[in-house]
Formats: sequence, structure tokens, C-alpha cells
Amino acid sequence: MSNSPAPPLRWRATLARQDWKAFSAAWLGYGMDGFDFVLITLVLTEIGKDFHLSTVRAATLVSAAFVSRWFGGLALGALGDRLGRRPAMVLSICLYALGSVLCGFAWNYWSLFAFRMVVGLGMAGEYSASATYIIESWPQRIRNTASGMLLSGYPLGSVLAAKTYAWVVPHTSWRVLFWIGVLPVVLAIYLRRRLPEAAEWQQARKSGRPQVSATARLFAGRAKLWNLPVCVVAAVALLVVLRGESLAVTLALVAVIAACFVVLAVGFAQRLWPVVVALMVTVFCAFLYSWPLQSLLPTYLKTDLHYDPAQVSDALLYAGFGYAVGSVLVGYLGDRFGTRRAYIAMLVASLFFVYPVFALGEGHTTALWLLLFLLVGTSSGASGVLPKYVSDHYPVELRAAALGFSYNVGALGGAAAPVLGAKLAKPLSLGTAISVLSLAVTALLVLLIAFDVPARVQRAADARRDGHPSPIPVITEKV
Repeated sequence: MSNSPAPPLRWRATLARQDWKAFSAAWLGYGMDGFDFVLITLVLTEIGKDFHLSTVRAATLVSAAFVSRWFGGLALGALGDRLGRRPAMVLSICLYALGSVLCGFAWNYWSLFAFRMVVGLGMAGEYSASATYIIESWPQRIRNTASGMLLSGYPLGSVLAAKTYAWVVPHTSWRVLFWIGVLPVVLAIYLRRRLPEAAEWQQARKSGRPQVSATARLFAGRAKLWNLPVCVVAAVALLVVLRGESLAVTLALVAVIAACFVVLAVGFAQRLWPVVVALMVTVFCAFLYSWPLQSLLPTYLKTDLHYDPAQVSDALLYAGFGYAVGSVLVGYLGDRFGTRRAYIAMLVASLFFVYPVFALGEGHTTALWLLLFLLVGTSSGASGVLPKYVSDHYPVELRAAALGFSYNVGALGGAAAPVLGAKLAKPLSLGTAISVLSLAVTALLVLLIAFDVPARVQRAADARRDGHPSPIPVITEKV
């Protein structure tokens, strides 16, 4: 598939009322997803005090939701490919709402860890189902815009969470914050129940094109005798890594985890497994550069700069609005100039704001708010076209499952980010640790996107199979 840019002139005129209704329901779900998911980052210090946890140990509670995302992305993505995008969207939002409420009842570290894993299951399905639904429902020439606008809901949900934190936690408890998270979800579920199915998915069904079930490929018949133990090994290894083992043991476990995911990719994507694995690496880097900032910023503001809850809330307000504006902007730029060009331009721009943010000390609140708006807007905001970039590599019958699996396995970068950032903060300061990770990994991601490594890897694999063409819609735009 060619991804050549086309000016999105009068793009709103191409959308029907039903398109906007579908977008509103998906956007609201993303917003509530952002609200529920970031609550843990706001109250890490309070939870650490109640449960007597170190900063590194508390940071693993952020990682817990990422540990379960890979399975949620695979399972709910497969459900979306088989039964439709809409039922997967409804189930995903129910899961993360349930997980959020349960977090408020946690009695110790491990109970809260388990409930955060439930949130992760729902968030994984939310991303793969909703992103695929909107991308397949809106006209092709404005799908970057659709992707960017959709992802803007997540940071605005986090802004709402930050303001709620300032209003609630100083006067009650961190537990109340999690219970509140279920209220707006009811509206999102109501809206989604009335949505039509995605047009492109319906067309694929009517054409008789065979539907791919990732779960059937992995867990039907004899395949499950091999793949079920692989899943168990991956899950156990992830949990052990988060416990904080020695460097040698951690590296060995990481190698085991990577091997397990490659095996699963081969099992369900078959001859497309090279592009799936390459996209996992790309998404991993996307999370590893952005999540040290997203997950540890409240802790940095409270511990290093000694800000009170109201000041933390204000800082996250500016950061969240920057994220939302950046997501919409990169979507428009993606349709105007090309997905990869827009993505790279935003990432490169973000490099200029990393050092200034963490070079400021106490007493420079106005400058810090502005710099956070610019940094988060260009760095995290760049991910507004990430769903479009990833989905362009997959055929429609495999898209939701492959997008969900590759994206949510890659999202383990978000599990590594807060723990790695907290560990680096021991020899360095927390601000320095976040900035070092952001700069180094952003530069690596720019190279991966600029050379479109996933498509190149798949083409190389196809060439080794005696020139058989790949069925994936490989991106052909130039950078």
C-alpha cells in the first residue's frame, strides 16, 4: 500500500454524522483509559508510604499494567478480528474500569500489583480495538488525522486525573481516586453499544476473505501444547524481572522473554513474523523514551522540586494539554506530508526541550509549565500517528490482533521505563535519569522510523524465500 501524502483539504466535509459519533465514543473511551491508567503515577508517593515501599519498588506498580498488556492485546485483538471491533471495545473498557475500582480496595503491594494487571488487560484491548475501529471507519486519506485526534483523548483524561488528584487526595485518600475512575466509563460503554461495526471490517467479511484468529492459531489443537507453556514462561519471567534481580539474571530473563514473544509471533503471524517482531522493537523504543517522563514526572516534582499536590496538578495540566495538541498536530502533518515525516519531525523537535526541562530548579514554575507543554507535546504527542504507522504494515484480516500484539508487547518498554529510571536515579538524580533515557532512546527511534526498519526486515525475509511477495501493505513513502 502506498502511503503517499495527500493534502487533507476540507476533510471534515468527507465525514458523516455517524463517523463523528463513532469517533466520540472511541475518543471518550481513550480519555477514560488515560484517566484510569495514570492514577497510579499520581499517588506513588502516598502508596509507597502506606505500604512501606522504596521508589524502585513503587515504580513496579506502574509496570504491572504493562506486564499483562501483551496478552490483553493478543486476546482482545483476536476477538476484534473474529467478532468485530465494537464488542472488543466494550469489553476492554469494562476490564480497565473493573481493575481501577479494585485498586482502591488493595490491601498490600501484591494485591495492588494484580489489580493493575487487570487495568493493563483492558488498556491493551482499548488501544487495539479502538484504534483499529477508527482507522477502518474514517476515509483513508485522513487516517493520520483520525489517529492523532483519537490519541488526544488519553492525555486529556490524564489532565482530568491530575485535577481530580488535587481535589480529592489531600482531603480523603488515594483509594477514593481509583473509585472515582469508574463513573465516566458508564457513559462510554453506553455510547459504544450503539455503534455500527467498522466499515472496512464489514467489507472484508462480506467479501469472503478468510478471517484470521490469533487465538485459534496459537491455542487450537496441538499448537496449544507448545504455546501455552511459552506464555507461562514469558509471564513468570516478566514477574521475576520486576522483583529486581542481579544484572546477569535480568539479562538472561530478558533473553528468555524475547525468545518467547518471537515464538508466539511466528505462531500466529506465520510468514509475517519478521515485521511483527520488528514493530515490537519499534514500539518498545517508543515507550522507553516517553514513559520515564510520563510515569516519574509526578514523583520528580514532589521529591526533587518539593511541589505540593496543587502544583503537581498544574504541571500535569500543561503537560497533558501539550500531549493532546501534539497528537492532533502530528496527525494533521501526517496526512499532509506523510506519516513517517511527521513522526520524525516531532521526535527531533522534542530533543531540544529535554535538557531545559530538567535544568530548571525550584522557583521557575511558569517556565517549567511552558517547557513541559512543548516537551510532552512533541515527544509523547508524536505517538499520535503510531497506530497508523503500525497498522499500515498489516492486512485487514490480521490487523487488530497483529496491532494489539505487536503494540502491547512493545509496550513492555513502558514497564521497563519507570524501573530503569528509578534505578538510574541512584547514581544520578531522578531528573538526569529521565533526561538521559529520553535523549538516547528518542535518537534510536528516529533511526528506526526513518529507515522504516520493520518493512525492510519483512522484505529481506521475503527475498530469502526466493522472492515470494509479502502480503503486507508495506509503506512506500520516502523520507
